[in-house]
Amino acid sequence: MEMNVDELLKRSEAWVPVLLEYSGKVTLALITLAVGWWLINVLTARVSRLLAMRRVDRTLHGFIANLANMVLKVLLLVSVASMIGVETTSFIAAIGAAGLAIGLALQGSLANFAGGVLILLFRPFKVGDYVEAQGVAGTVDNIQIFHTVLRTGDNRTVIVPNGSLSNGIITNYSNQPTRQVLYDVKVDYSADLAKAREVLLKLAEDPRVQKEPAPVVVVAGLGDTAINLSLRMWTSNADYWGVIFMLNESVRDSLASAGVELAQPPRLVQVVPTASQAQS
Repeated sequence: MEMNVDELLKRSEAWVPVLLEYSGKVTLALITLAVGWWLINVLTARVSRLLAMRRVDRTLHGFIANLANMVLKVLLLVSVASMIGVETTSFIAAIGAAGLAIGLALQGSLANFAGGVLILLFRPFKVGDYVEAQGVAGTVDNIQIFHTVLRTGDNRTVIVPNGSLSNGIITNYSNQPTRQVLYDVKVDYSADLAKAREVLLKLAEDPRVQKEPAPVVVVAGLGDTAINLSLRMWTSNADYWGVIFMLNESVRDSLASAGVELAQPPRLVQVVPTASQAQS
């Protein structure tokens, strides 16, 4: 029994210093982990509040705050592991390799993600805007991280990837409060241009048409068989299509009542050969 105690004491002389040193490292690592975890939560909460104060989209600022929180905590765990003597080089290399593999596998989705971040950050359009992009025109119903949802005029839902949307041409019809109506009318060369101008300006007295700048009628071009008159006026965005439809219904009858003839499209004459001509 005495020999066992002596042997135990001899062995303790070797591992007690190691245990004391290791326990000190573990204690310091745990303190670092606790303090770092708290600081990361405080920092990401402040970042989230800052983004909210700057009116960044909720989807974007929530995602950025969560992503920053996750990345910082992973770095903290790696640092704590290195403090207690864990080899982190291979661990970091494994994370890098996994990230590269995931990036290659999801490169299309990552492009859409980057496009969604750009759209939510720079806001070329917002929910409710009427836009045209990627060959589709419609009202923006929802802007998400990976895609944007449009609703067309005939109530179809079109989902457009944010990657192609952010890299393409976007026409936002709702960004400006007013919109110019350009309405072209082709009249015959024998028509009275002064009378035609008077009729078109009379139609422009619609209450939905703005007084300033005043509506004008100009000769936009001289074609082979017609004179192209262009009625130009300004309306609010909400009244644009109503004014267009009103003109479609009224222009022909109003010009006809004033004795102004619209240009007739050129007629195609088809010559059919007779039986004798066909035999020859």
